[in-house]
Amino acid sequence: MSKHIAVIGAGFAGLTTARLLTELEYDVTVFEKESEVGGVWASSRRYPGLGTQNPGSTYHISEHPMPKHYPEWPTGEQMQEYIDSYAVRFDLKRLVRFDTEVVDADIDEGSGKWTIRSRSSNGKKAEVNEEQFDFLVVGNGIFSRPKVPEFDGIENWESHGGKIVHSSEFVDLESAKDKKVLVIGYGKSSCDAAMSISSVAANTHVVVRNVIWKIPKKIGGLVNFKHLLLTRLGEGLFPYVEIKGFDKFLHGIGTPIRKALLGSMGAVISRQLKMKESGLYPDKPIESIARSSISLATDGFFEAVRKGTIRIHRDTQISHLEPGVAVLKNGDRIEADLIVAGTGFYQSIPFFSSSLLDRFTEENGDFRLYKNILPVDVPNLAFVGYNSSLMCQLSCEAGAMMVSEYLRDGLKLPSKVEQNRYIDHRLDWNRSRTDGNYFRGTYVVPFSIHQIDEVLNEMGLNLNPMQKLMQWLVSIRPGVYSRCYDELKKRNADRMSGGFSRTGDVVATTEVEVKKAS
Repeated sequence: MSKHIAVIGAGFAGLTTARLLTELEYDVTVFEKESEVGGVWASSRRYPGLGTQNPGSTYHISEHPMPKHYPEWPTGEQMQEYIDSYAVRFDLKRLVRFDTEVVDADIDEGSGKWTIRSRSSNGKKAEVNEEQFDFLVVGNGIFSRPKVPEFDGIENWESHGGKIVHSSEFVDLESAKDKKVLVIGYGKSSCDAAMSISSVAANTHVVVRNVIWKIPKKIGGLVNFKHLLLTRLGEGLFPYVEIKGFDKFLHGIGTPIRKALLGSMGAVISRQLKMKESGLYPDKPIESIARSSISLATDGFFEAVRKGTIRIHRDTQISHLEPGVAVLKNGDRIEADLIVAGTGFYQSIPFFSSSLLDRFTEENGDFRLYKNILPVDVPNLAFVGYNSSLMCQLSCEAGAMMVSEYLRDGLKLPSKVEQNRYIDHRLDWNRSRTDGNYFRGTYVVPFSIHQIDEVLNEMGLNLNPMQKLMQWLVSIRPGVYSRCYDELKKRNADRMSGGFSRTGDVVATTEVEVKKAS
């Protein structure tokens, strides 16, 4: 009798997991609180100007390339359509319960089964349903609950017509028309939103607590940044938690070469974006992107700052609000009747009880997950997509494969003591290497390839040495990872009645038809 598996979320994590486990003949049910697939790319979460952080050629599911007619950097709407086309192609929508939110998930310690309570709503009366599952996969992502700051004086400010909204919930550009807008943050979402807002608002201000390095799409106007940073060499320029292989050369006798490469890259980027002229030259060297974030420069943003279309207030933050005014800690007073907060997300799981959360989280909320996937002390539970990665779609696929191996007892996991030692070491490293921006232990940027390697190595499913060598020289091509499914096919052939058949023999250059669901 096939195991009944619950998957929460229908973004990259949930759908790639459902795709693989269904192929392996498990009975899968996907819960999705939105009315469409897509996760962070769903229409309810797309702010104006949203686009991908990296080129589509590096940001697609291994079996399902981006359409050739898409631009190099797909828009948010195109990403949702792309994910929808993946769900349609592999007949995954029949597994998804849309407009259905999981409100409670609890495990029976005796049987190991999960009781899932979900609330569905079709625009009429909400209904609560209760079911049992043999296994639970949490794929709702680390960007699930927007973090909107509370400021002193906010109630009085709002009573005088002020409104604050998270950048992920700012989906109507017209709501900023002729407004005095203040954007909080300097990440990609904040800069994207500010750029769009500046085209309709009366004025646009951006408050920047920490000025980080921004990476242009084409460094020097010629070289796509993927060839420099989305390669094994690009990741090797930054010290990883464990330095192995050629990385030892780069951080040993090759250190002068590594520093020269980074220094020249920083100099080119600074000149290209005119960071100093814009008043946005970072206080830290470019190596610091390994401690904060690799953030793509928004087209036209620096030019808008120099022209005064966007006003920057750097190295400060909001102190408090007064009617019609935001008062900054540096003493600046900014007229504002709309605040857009690009202030990140809470990595919370509201459907778990506090006692259950305590079994796989630290007191400060850090997740304790082996390889960012498996909790040590909770059976029949896995997390997919619980890492902040520049290649989250490949990371999700690798995670789905690890879950499948775990389900069939195909993993030879280390002892619980060793798993906990591994988790402790990674959390300590993440805390020390970042400026506190490690997303409760899920932060892996800029080491996306390293993280995928570790998951695939755990299963003995990684690429061969020649394929890895190519990734030192050129940017990641996701299609090569579809070969990992071939090994899974061999491993699972004896337990499957219908075989492990992918839909078509797909390669990275295959054109796909994207049709948005009606």
